[in-house]
Amino acid sequence: MEAGRWQEGRRGRPGSARREWRFALALLLCSAAGNLPAAQWEVPGGDTAALQAALDTAAPGDTVVLGPGAFEVNLRIERPLVLEGRPGAVLDGGRRGRVVSIAAPDVTLRGLGIRRSGIDLTAMDAGIFVERAGEGARILDNTLERTLFGIWVDGAPGVLIRGNRIQGEPELRSQDRGNGVHLYNTRGSRVEGNEIREARDGIYIDNSADCMLERNRIHHLRYGIHYMYSHDNTVRDNLTWETRTGYALMQSRSLTVTGNRSEGDTNYGILMNFITYSEIAGNRVRSVARGQGYITGGSDVPGAEGKGIFIYNSLYNDIRNNRFADGDIGIHLTAGSEENRLHGNDFIGNRVQVKYVASREQEWSHEGRGNFWSDYLGWDLDADGVGDRYYEPNDAVDKLLWKYPLARLLMNSPAVQALRWVQREFPVFRSPGVRDSHPLMLPAASAEH
Repeated sequence: MEAGRWQEGRRGRPGSARREWRFALALLLCSAAGNLPAAQWEVPGGDTAALQAALDTAAPGDTVVLGPGAFEVNLRIERPLVLEGRPGAVLDGGRRGRVVSIAAPDVTLRGLGIRRSGIDLTAMDAGIFVERAGEGARILDNTLERTLFGIWVDGAPGVLIRGNRIQGEPELRSQDRGNGVHLYNTRGSRVEGNEIREARDGIYIDNSADCMLERNRIHHLRYGIHYMYSHDNTVRDNLTWETRTGYALMQSRSLTVTGNRSEGDTNYGILMNFITYSEIAGNRVRSVARGQGYITGGSDVPGAEGKGIFIYNSLYNDIRNNRFADGDIGIHLTAGSEENRLHGNDFIGNRVQVKYVASREQEWSHEGRGNFWSDYLGWDLDADGVGDRYYEPNDAVDKLLWKYPLARLLMNSPAVQALRWVQREFPVFRSPGVRDSHPLMLPAASAEH
């Protein structure tokens, strides 16, 4: 009996040893593979079959480099890798669907020409489409031309879009184009240093949070930057020109909008529609009043409104150290836009400085510091930089000067001063609503970032 047990034991040992040896060999091979450097695959220009083979064969972390030439493709990338192009390498969608779809995390697209996506808005045709699985995608220094949507991020977090040049499809009507960059349901993404033109909106951001839009140049389209239902985002140091609205901020809260510029945007430099608890600071808007002319845009466009900032149904915002100049209307508030704090802003050379549609009195100064108004006629006897008399915009004299611009030559005349005194003493002549009790005597520089 004892011998039988010993024989069973001996028969079991060789199989156990073989299993342990195979397991150790597998661990060794895995360890060796993990230490191998990432491979680089070179694809000759225009060889679409070789490109697809390289994408099918490349291991995670590998780099696929495209030589100069056009590849007519609709690619889908399903593993983490780098796809980059040498100068002249172009991915051409042939007017079908999406040129490149990213369906894996940590994919990098760099230095590629990408052109001619499909033009079906319902299908969301795009030059680059980042699917939900594309977390951490990096889209760097590409040139996108004649694409419906340039780059669409669909639910993937942590995407970086930097240094790209994006053109929409100029042959389509504005409403039939897609957006240059379209962010949907993303968190922690960054769009920085891109140039975007001839799309519907430059950057459209919807239901997204903790994103940064920074140092983009956006022109010749509808809205430069368009926010919808997005919270806790930052818009910083961007430039828009030749758009209908530079910065359309809608249905969002806790936005930080600082250091941006709007040059000659036709309707609004900044539009705020149901924006709450946000910071609008250090921005510069130069509109163009009708009759002054602009290159191809400005308020000479039929129906253009020429407003520096339009605030609609927006409350509890801090609007400070901005400059609004040369427009038909500097600032227009309506639809219950109250309880906002306005101070340190410059209103320079606007035909109408303020249009305020409400009956509730609003004080536009904070802690003894108001705003600079280029048409303020008060004085500063104690030389503290703050006017000794309050400023109330849009009185009868303002309307007279708007109707007859040459009358500005008489602004300091005894006749105009008498009219101002009559309005002050007889409130029936005064438009109610806005008062700046501490107007600044010099522009506030508007240099905050």
